[in-house]
Amino acid sequence: MATHQAASSTVISDDRILGGMPVVARTRIPAETVLAEVRTGKSRFDIFRSYPSLPPDGIDACLAWEKAGRPPCAIRS
Repeated sequence: MATHQAASSTVISDDRILGGMPVVARTRIPAETVLAEVRTGKSRFDIFRSYPSLPPDGIDACLAWEKAGRPPCAIRS
């Protein structure tokens, strides 16, 4: 199983979570949503306040996933 990992959080795709949309592992937070918040200039503090279940390295995992060209995520079905 391939994963894209930054620190300990990863971006995964699981058919049982949001229809397979890439999310931060162990959450239902779409990676694209986190990236959209970053693009609008929202501070890390505000992002974590908006998504309290986002792990401390969740933003970094999404940024690394984007930097890598959004490669296929770990897929579980």
